[in-house]
Amino acid sequence: MSNLVASAARARVAVGRTLRPRYFSSSLRRLDDNAPKPPPSVDDSTSALDYKRTLKHRPPPLPAMDLPRSRSAEEAVTNILYNTPPPSLQPFKKHVLNCLVQNEPGVLSRVSGILAGRGFNIDSLVVCRTEIRDLSRMCLVLRGQDGVVEQARRQLEDLVPVWAVLDYTETHCIERELLLAKVSILGPEYLEEQLLGGPTHEPRRIHAYAQSQSHYEPEHGHSKLEREAALAQQFEHSAQAEPNAVPLTPSQALRLKSDNLQAIETLAAQFGGRIVDVSEHSVIVEMSGKTKRVEAFLALLKPFGLLESARTGLMVMPRTPIKQTDADEAEEQGGAVDASLLPPG
Repeated sequence: MSNLVASAARARVAVGRTLRPRYFSSSLRRLDDNAPKPPPSVDDSTSALDYKRTLKHRPPPLPAMDLPRSRSAEEAVTNILYNTPPPSLQPFKKHVLNCLVQNEPGVLSRVSGILAGRGFNIDSLVVCRTEIRDLSRMCLVLRGQDGVVEQARRQLEDLVPVWAVLDYTETHCIERELLLAKVSILGPEYLEEQLLGGPTHEPRRIHAYAQSQSHYEPEHGHSKLEREAALAQQFEHSAQAEPNAVPLTPSQALRLKSDNLQAIETLAAQFGGRIVDVSEHSVIVEMSGKTKRVEAFLALLKPFGLLESARTGLMVMPRTPIKQTDADEAEEQGGAVDASLLPPG
């Protein structure tokens, strides 16, 4: 009897193995884990991190410092008094850093936060989107020592949304900076009055004489005390009045504006600039060039009466080297000298 039960159980197991459900490809497809996956989108903020991981040429690590042994209080005080190293003698010079970053919110605050934490003062900062939709270019100008700036550069390069940080300090680059300056065409004598004239920069001195005359005229409706106070105020202002407070005639003002406008236009042409806006009492001059050239142009504009100025900051782009032939290299090095052409002796 037991043999019959065992044989029946074996038969059921065999039938169950042979009658397994069959799935068709149209109803259920098996997923292959080894199938190729599409590349990640460039919009991902970790794309720059993946790119830096795949680089084979990494900069050499910073020199490691050995940990000192534990010292006593006497040794520590002696070391502070007699063995304190002198400050670094490296000069502070201008450094130009060019950062290629991901075009996403918050990158500028992270970069400026690292530089502020190291005590750097950013002289100029220019950032804008490049021809690549997800890539922005950031140009930083700061002053510091070579070693400290190199440490800050590597720390910036370790940020996740930063692709690369290049140091263009010793590179032959094209440097440009844009300047917009609003200059008075009335002269420096009317500069203070134009600054108080509001958005139109209209000098108040032209109307000051007429307003003072109308303000100090006695009115019969006022009391005796008010008239005496007005006379005292008129006497005080007349003592402090400038001798040239009389307004210009229309012909004099027109002649003055024409002369100053011609002088400003001639000066701007010498620096490669141009006048982009002309108003009744001022002009706006546009000029682009190196930083020192822009500062020199501003210094020459100040005698005319500088009302406002705006600068974009420094933008750089490295030069492309020109390939030279062997003959040009030999000519630069001097080449072979013919002995017959040398003087006797």
